Amino acid sequence: MVNRRNLILGVGGTLALMGAGAAWRVTRVPQKALQPWAQAGVTELDPRLDAFRHAILAPNPHNMQPWQIRLMGDDQAEISCDLARRLPHTDPFDRQIVIGFGCFVELASIAASRRGLKIEVDAFPEGAGEERLDARPVARLRFVAEPGLAADPLAGFIRDRRSAKVPFDLARPVPPESLAALQTTSSDLIRFDYSRSHNETEALISMASTAFEREMRTPHTLRESIDVLRVGASEIDANPDGISLRGPFFEALSVLGPDKVRDASNDPQSAETTRQIDRYRQIFAQTPRFVWLTGLGNSRAHQLAAGRSYLRLNLLTTRLGLGLHPVSQALQEYPEMAPLFAEARRLCRVETGETLQMLARLGYAAPVAPTPRWPLEAKLIRA
Repeated sequence: MVNRRNLILGVGGTLALMGAGAAWRVTRVPQKALQPWAQAGVTELDPRLDAFRHAILAPNPHNMQPWQIRLMGDDQAEISCDLARRLPHTDPFDRQIVIGFGCFVELASIAASRRGLKIEVDAFPEGAGEERLDARPVARLRFVAEPGLAADPLAGFIRDRRSAKVPFDLARPVPPESLAALQTTSSDLIRFDYSRSHNETEALISMASTAFEREMRTPHTLRESIDVLRVGASEIDANPDGISLRGPFFEALSVLGPDKVRDASNDPQSAETTRQIDRYRQIFAQTPRFVWLTGLGNSRAHQLAAGRSYLRLNLLTTRLGLGLHPVSQALQEYPEMAPLFAEARRLCRVETGETLQMLARLGYAAPVAPTPRWPLEAKLIRA
């Protein structure tokens, strides 16, 4: 195991030897990995490609971007899961992966509306694995021209959408009219709700902090995150998925090699793990409100609907100038998390037969940078 102190001292010595070249390196930012956010604004001749350039910006667990897209005929597409991009330890039933696909489908639908097209969604047309996803398609999409169809009012906020994993401003409470607007993300399958008192919010802060520590202190779930760490601009550009670590400190660490950073981080009891736990505990503490989406069941259809509702929730908060941060740890379904999973259900008033599909922090936050993405071409399956 690499000692974190020695690792940092080693970086300092290496930078001293490198001189001015190091100063350039530590100020680098990813280039290729952020291009998809700009490319989503370029109009495509094929409206399906236009929709999918927006859809690949969807939020998804660990930023694994598991979508595979096969164009069919002139007006259809089939969406399936890259099975190597699932998260078997933190998401053993692929529930959160399916929610990510719901976000993808909703973003594609919103983007298509800008071209006067409605997307007809045939979810799991060949059936779905209940325990895990398999090679069968998640959805078949048909793009249908609908005269007079107005662009979805959320379409203009797609490229501004972020997951705000930062402290919120406790001096600026979320106004009641904003919470009322967010109620529109409910559907026949999904119910929106939120913490209604300071005591409820404080209880959720405590539960979320404990759940984050539980994931970080559990060896197999920590390892799942460490395996997809991308350290520094060069590695992020080469692999624009997973959990990206960027900024001057991580650029400096990348001089010694990203594998050393991963090795130093892969100890549930290390000082580095404790530092990350403390950092997120401080972030969670600065939360004025929690919001959540409850599925009236837990079928694959409910999970897909939860993703579609969450995406609209994320765009609505963007439109309202609010930040939204998904807090997924307590919703993960592995044995070590079971007590906190039950506690989250209780705190969020989830009834028998229902499933807490998404939980998130809500508040006003400083601007957040976009998350790296693979280009659309990397996700297209060619015939």
